[in-house]
Amino acid sequence: MKDHHDISVTKVDHEKAQYKKLVIRRISFSIFCIVLLIIMMGISLSLGSAQISFTEAYAAVFNKLFPGMFEVSNLADTVVWHLRMPRILLAALAGAILAMAGCTTMAILRNPLATPYTLGVSAGAGFGAAIAIILGKGLLIGNLLTVGNAFVFSLIPAFVVLILSRRSGMTPETMILSGVAMTYIFSACNTLLQFFAESEAVKTTVFWLVGDLSRAAWWQLPYALGVLMLVLIINNRLAWDLNIMKMGDDAAKGLGVEVEKVRKIVLATACLSTATIVSFTGAIGFICLLSPHICRIVIGGDERYLIPISGLFGANLLLIADIIARRAAAPVMLPVGAITALVGGPLLIYLLVRKTTRSCCF
Repeated sequence: MKDHHDISVTKVDHEKAQYKKLVIRRISFSIFCIVLLIIMMGISLSLGSAQISFTEAYAAVFNKLFPGMFEVSNLADTVVWHLRMPRILLAALAGAILAMAGCTTMAILRNPLATPYTLGVSAGAGFGAAIAIILGKGLLIGNLLTVGNAFVFSLIPAFVVLILSRRSGMTPETMILSGVAMTYIFSACNTLLQFFAESEAVKTTVFWLVGDLSRAAWWQLPYALGVLMLVLIINNRLAWDLNIMKMGDDAAKGLGVEVEKVRKIVLATACLSTATIVSFTGAIGFICLLSPHICRIVIGGDERYLIPISGLFGANLLLIADIIARRAAAPVMLPVGAITALVGGPLLIYLLVRKTTRSCCF
């Protein structure tokens, strides 16, 4: 009896030690992501045709926040605040939103490859953008023509998936397949549209489809920041329900979770936030896949921590990809979506074949 008690105490102590290590790892990784984000933003601000040092870049930032504290040249102030800062802030916000959307979609559909992109959001946005670029038709006019079309058409696959989710007997696998079907439909429509278009319009459309941050502007940032705040609030309230739903719908219902309601809210939030970002940046892929997988390996699968930390790491991933896109063939700037796909594809394969990945994923 005593031996059994000693074994139980030892097991509890071991579990406490393991949990303590996990907490330390979560805190350390969060701090690492925050520090890396600050460094990457400074490096990104200092890179470009205009030679500005890392310290000059941050001096220009702090001088705007606290006027008169630093001596900053007109060139540094203009380049940092009018040319580079919108792009860098949009990259950080977009990376965070895409990563969190991917994280919640994987959890709610219990599939490590499920993202808003899988559900057809990017394909719908691409078709909407193609209509604006090639035909010049849309709901809005001027600079908002492409953005408006991309946003509206990106919502179509999301609404189709949400409507199908209301049908009885719909499983997560069926919802993913319906998203894949929507992707093929919109991709086919896009191909047909490009087939009859002028070469210059096709070039512009393809460049938009790859995804790029060159269209970043100050007016886009309040929308992206508002979406980020909304996503954080909703995900924080539903994170524990997402943890329970990973055990399966029946088990979650038995524990009091309103499975259908939570799934609809999370899917709608993920798709709407992705649609907003995609309408500004184009279809930048792999951030929503890579960031959750990497973070899950490091900090575990508890959605209460995984969602916000994935957002931090996703912001870093997109900033790093943007730096590579700007410097790899300077002075030519490559589309950042091509960089994320080129680097993200092999890395994702590596993560998926790792034994630890198989044990950490769902």
